[in-house]
Order: sequence, then C-alpha cells, then structure tokens
Amino acid sequence: MSNMTSIWAHRGASAVAPENTVSAFRRAVELGADGIELDVQRTADGKLVVIHDETLDRTTSGSGRVVEAVWDDIREVDASAGDPAFAGERLCLLEEVLELLAPTQMVLNVELKDGVEHYPGMDLQVAEAVRAAGMTDRVILSSFNHVQFAGSTELGLPLGLLYVELLWAVEEYAGAFGAAAVHPDFRTLSEPRLLERLHDKGIAVNAWTVNRRADLEQMFRRGVDAVITDEVELALQVRAELS
Repeated sequence: MSNMTSIWAHRGASAVAPENTVSAFRRAVELGADGIELDVQRTADGKLVVIHDETLDRTTSGSGRVVEAVWDDIREVDASAGDPAFAGERLCLLEEVLELLAPTQMVLNVELKDGVEHYPGMDLQVAEAVRAAGMTDRVILSSFNHVQFAGSTELGLPLGLLYVELLWAVEEYAGAFGAAAVHPDFRTLSEPRLLERLHDKGIAVNAWTVNRRADLEQMFRRGVDAVITDEVELALQVRAELS
C-alpha cells in the first residue's frame, strides 16, 4: 500500500452491534476505526434520525414510514434487532453521533437516504448540524441521488457519489458534480487503471461494503482511499498484516 487505506465502520461496527445505533458507533471508536458511515432519514417533525431504511420494520420493534412518524414516538422503539445483548437499544439523532465523534479524529460519512423518500433541504439541514458541531473538516456527504448535488456549493462539505454499477467515464462524471469522492460497490473496481484515473483528477475512492478477507486484501493492495466495512476488526487485522 503506497498510502494507508482508511477503515470506515459501515453503520458503525455493525458486525458486533445493532446497525446505526450509539452502541455500534461507540464500538467502532473503541476498535480504532478511522471513520464511521451512517444513514440519515428525516422524521415528520423534521428531526435527522440515523436509520438506513425508509421504514422502522426491519431494524426496530416499530413499524411504518420514518417520514410519517415524530421523533418522540420513534425514540421509544427498540432498535436491538432482536439481539438480547442490546435489548432496549434506541435509535439516535445525527446530532448525538456528531457529539460522540467530536472529541475524536474520526471521519464521518453521512449518507443522505433520499432516493425513495423526498426530503427537501435535508442536505442543507445536515450541513448546518455539522457546522454547529464544528466538524466540517471531518464529514463527507454521500448519496445515490446525484442530482441533488448539482450546484450544491453552498453545502460547504465534500460530496461522495454512491453507485452500484460502473459509471461510464466516472472521473468526468464526478468532476461535473464537483464531487470530492466516489463511493462505488467495490466489485465495480475491476478496471485496472480506474483508480489511477480518478486519483489523477483528485477524486478519492471509498469502496463499499468490503467484508471478506480476500476482498479487503485486494482493496488495500489496489490503494483505495477507504474501505467501508461491517467487519472492522478483520479489516484492521488485514491492514496491519499488509503494512
């Protein structure tokens, strides 16, 4: 590895704690991850709640759409995903995670989950919360909804373009949006010179979701800027072995 690849905990240390919870984020800090990736939806009363899905059903004891529920109700649901070791775990707000990470040096990747639900102005709301926490130098916004980033210079935060399938001339495409990074499915990085072309344009490559040892080894050797992984402990071990 010519430069050290960073390790970002996907939804926190989600291999050992319920995803997108304070317990998962605290564990990522304890393990020594370089960063955390999380997802944000918005409640009916305008709160930025950390949850991946548009509904409460999969990861909590609640049900229904996040956008139709108020925070006072959402905060009461159990977010342990059925794990008795975390019974009583609750969802959290973005501001709580910012407060947790502020004393650290960790990077925070906030994915805006606005591909299914439409949250007008959520990007600006997130940026304001980041500024209030004094963390503009350590936060990157990402989304699969690239259109919302067009002309978003007022956000004042670096942008990462998420994608699943290989984008044609991705370095030019990302440049057109003013993106600081691309966040590809790691399986799209098979083209030999793709990383070189992106890096030549000053665009970082943060690959997801890399959980298997062989895939982690490949990404570290290829020189991606960050791996986003559920398996933080394994990733740290593999990186140490290769360094």
